[in-house]
Amino acid sequence: MISVNKLGIHAGLKKEDFRLIAHGGFNDGMNAYAHSMGWFNGHLYVATTRGNFPLMKKRLPIGLDPWPVECPEDPFDLDLHAEIWRYSPGDDSWERVLKAPTIIGSHGKPIPRELGYRGMLVYQESKHDNPALYISTWSPAKGPGPVLLRSEDGKNFEPSCEPGLIGLPVTTIRTMTEFKGRLYTTPAGSRGGNPNVSAHSIVYESKDPASGQWEPVSDFGFGDPGNKTVFEMVGFEDYLYVGTFNLEGYQVWRTTAEGEPPYHWEKIIDRGAYRGQLNQCVLSMCPFKGALYIGSAIQGGGIDRQNKIGPAPPELIRLQVDGHWDLLVGEARETPDGYKQPLSGYLPGFDNFFNGYFWRMCEHQGWLYLSTFDWSGILGYAQKANWPQPFINIVFELGEQFIMDNQSGFDLFRSFDGENWVPVTKNGMGNPYNIGLRTMVSSPFGLFLGTANPFGPKVMPLGGDRYIFNPRGGCEVFCG
Repeated sequence: MISVNKLGIHAGLKKEDFRLIAHGGFNDGMNAYAHSMGWFNGHLYVATTRGNFPLMKKRLPIGLDPWPVECPEDPFDLDLHAEIWRYSPGDDSWERVLKAPTIIGSHGKPIPRELGYRGMLVYQESKHDNPALYISTWSPAKGPGPVLLRSEDGKNFEPSCEPGLIGLPVTTIRTMTEFKGRLYTTPAGSRGGNPNVSAHSIVYESKDPASGQWEPVSDFGFGDPGNKTVFEMVGFEDYLYVGTFNLEGYQVWRTTAEGEPPYHWEKIIDRGAYRGQLNQCVLSMCPFKGALYIGSAIQGGGIDRQNKIGPAPPELIRLQVDGHWDLLVGEARETPDGYKQPLSGYLPGFDNFFNGYFWRMCEHQGWLYLSTFDWSGILGYAQKANWPQPFINIVFELGEQFIMDNQSGFDLFRSFDGENWVPVTKNGMGNPYNIGLRTMVSSPFGLFLGTANPFGPKVMPLGGDRYIFNPRGGCEVFCG
């Protein structure tokens, strides 16, 4: 039952208000990430990315030994075809509505057309058209490039643009947003194992995305070559806001999107809100009660080994339309905009050093919910030769299994005013393998949560000597 006080204010959801409605990666532990979700025509849609750990082992030197899950030498020996699932609340049932088709890659071998689906949005071209569900995709490096899939019935999905959006040499499209009746997106990744850096930081606009017509509406990197990617965007009041990936600290830009493109863009936040490289990218944005909330991250789960940045937990700021900003969660500091201290009283990561991302935000019944990615679940698998001594001391004192049992799993916090935050869960809703809460959707049936859980289908137990089936591996979905 939903609790409402005498003022008509919803009390906010607690951990016990949530019900697990899908587990084990929809009974396939290879479905690692519930990478995007949307509410469309009375149903919940959940799109997955598969085999994240095997793909990481092949492409990224992240220093794990033993590897947490069983991996073949070539991850494409596994079934990496991304999937889309549909949930019917009326009868509490799931149906798989899409499995990525097989294509022939540039190397002449069969590969999935999509490894994952990173974004989802309901968009209506005009008042005379039916709303459609758009899904942004992640293409293998040897594939033709990412597309935006489109569906009007939730069962038949067709590419709405050419690969690479307009033929760009990129591999992923992540974010989409609607603003002033138009659809906006941008590439997010490139070949060579760079799912987060496109080296093509340009915003694209379409008045008719069903026809595949897109045009650039910003200069490259807004004139700053340090902006490697436009990572997040959202419409708020009379402006379209975008957040960038920048090794000197993220930037936030905005435009009214009026006149002839490329539009006039204004920089609002610079150098990671003056925290510098530890606020490497804007990972989440959400309008809430007259302000824009912005969450940060360092790629790689909070540890960017390629650029030797981190580990460091994320921050949360609140931006007003007039350009004034408050530090809500983070490190107190002097800035060109005055002295900033965390109004919530929380240090970065909600006082949790292992939180690497403020991953998603969502408003539901007057509350703002904010989720994290927590990397402590891989601590017991990490090679310790290159660890800082304090980490070795912590693990030696507490033990790897103790950390897994008592620390691991994403955090979910909620706030009614943006300054006072209370935890909903600090242990991945009771599953330490739920290392991140990747997506949230508010609906008439409640708040849906989709997790990132790459510890399947088989896992190496800490201290073990063989891989065993993991019933708690694979993404999970909850409804509150």
